[in-house]
Amino acid sequence: MRSVDLHIEGATSGAIEVARNRLVVPTFFFVLGFSILVIRLISIGMFEPMSDINTYTRVGTTELVRDRVDILDRNGIVMATNLKAPSLAVRPRLITAPEETADRILRVLPDLNRVRLLNKLKSSNHFVYIKRNLTPQQVWKINALGYPGLVLEEAEKRVYPQGSLASHVLGYVDLDNKPQAGIEKFANDHLSDPERSNDPLQLSIDLRVQHIMRQELAYAMDKFSALGGAGIVMDVNTGEVLAMTSLPDFDGNGAISPGAPEMKNRNILEPYEMGSGFKAFTVAMALDTGRISLDDKFDATEPLRVAGRTINDDHPKKRPLTVPEIFTFSSNIGASLMVRELGTDIQRDFLQKIGMFDKAEIELTGLSRPILPSRWGEIQSMTVSYGHGIAVTPLHLVTGIAAIVNGGRLIPATLIRKNESQEYADYDLKDLPGYRKYPQVISTETSVKMRHLMRLAVDYGSGGNARVDGYRVGGKTGTAEKVKNGVYSRKDKITSFTGVFPMDDPKYVIFVMLDEPRGIEETFYKATGGWVAAPVVGQVIRRIGPLLGVSPKAHVETKYQNLVLVKNNE
Repeated sequence: MRSVDLHIEGATSGAIEVARNRLVVPTFFFVLGFSILVIRLISIGMFEPMSDINTYTRVGTTELVRDRVDILDRNGIVMATNLKAPSLAVRPRLITAPEETADRILRVLPDLNRVRLLNKLKSSNHFVYIKRNLTPQQVWKINALGYPGLVLEEAEKRVYPQGSLASHVLGYVDLDNKPQAGIEKFANDHLSDPERSNDPLQLSIDLRVQHIMRQELAYAMDKFSALGGAGIVMDVNTGEVLAMTSLPDFDGNGAISPGAPEMKNRNILEPYEMGSGFKAFTVAMALDTGRISLDDKFDATEPLRVAGRTINDDHPKKRPLTVPEIFTFSSNIGASLMVRELGTDIQRDFLQKIGMFDKAEIELTGLSRPILPSRWGEIQSMTVSYGHGIAVTPLHLVTGIAAIVNGGRLIPATLIRKNESQEYADYDLKDLPGYRKYPQVISTETSVKMRHLMRLAVDYGSGGNARVDGYRVGGKTGTAEKVKNGVYSRKDKITSFTGVFPMDDPKYVIFVMLDEPRGIEETFYKATGGWVAAPVVGQVIRRIGPLLGVSPKAHVETKYQNLVLVKNNE
């Protein structure tokens, strides 16, 4: 072999050796590192204890930020919450083929109007909404189109799982989650506060009681062909409203027509002449002055003529009546004579003290003021004594009756559940009525007397259809002619019954009103409060009494029967 060949082979062998040495070093470090990782994994898996602390901590501190806070009933049942509901929008300047884009979108969303859709795709605006509240399948299909000008915007939709059950209490929000009515609007500062995202607002409403009231009221409306109805159940000792129903109602999950009749909450928005329900205030006022006692008599033998007007009794006894008889038999003449003896000033001062001159108080917007007589003379004072010539909302009447039976304290109604140890401690709502001290509007002694009189009105008077075995029901009927075209209509009436139970220890006031009911054969074609509204209150009490833990009693003594002559002298 020549020397040149030997030289080449030697040079090649040296280069290979150098390359081998260079590969050995990184290979060694790679193997070393991998071995360390393997050893560490084996050590963790076999010798170190498992711990869930980090996992649990993370789950416990994670907060879901919602557009609006949930609303619950008093038992924790969800009344309003949010669901994910993406919206489809478009940036028109990024759409190069609007016709083609419109056709593709319509395949996914066939309910859209093509002309309107094209106008949006060709719009000169920077950003235009096409459709809100898309389903997950629609979102997937829109994404699959691949058009850069289409925007899927994350959003939440307010939903009401109970449908129309408490619609007038809750209200509703618009497409942008802006509140339009109800507690949604009144408590918006709380409900829209991101820091309260996981702090639901708990109402005083009991959905079980709400359901019963709505069901019984709807049945009565259908039975008596009434235009509408209203119902309230309130705790007389706290002012908490357990049920508030106005029919017809609406479903906040559907399309809303703000001016439609079903949007009106009859309990707060429209004052009515309440008829004989006002006699409870007249008699309480008279007894509380000390100038009139239970055994005083007023001559109701003949109709009363005052200032060219004649005041009659619907069921005249044609004899002098004691105060319990005036209340039990609902004598307009007797109530008028009591007010005549006391004077107009005392009547006005009392009605103002008991809240009949101002808006009712509750956590809702759009509250109406009472309609008072433009002139308060003797005849006006007399008609007001039996609930004519003055118009108030059902909530006014309920709040006033609660004060009459609860010991004389005027407690404003509330839709917020009260904490037994610290009222409203968990909420930061403005102007809550519960923060103020409750005024004493009548004495405790007068309140006790009124309980017995309201019991007599059910036992012996026109409220007999509200009787429920074991539940000691008391109350007062109300029937008033509606004003139409400036005159009273004898055919069209507002009929109501305000019941309280149990009368020996009042806990709840139940109010039912029907608008223009029609008498049927069963009621001898009468449509008064005693025939159409009192049975509804009785049925509601029969169903909610056990739910609310009110124990029935076989017999409870009622006073003042000796002052009531049951025999009808007609």
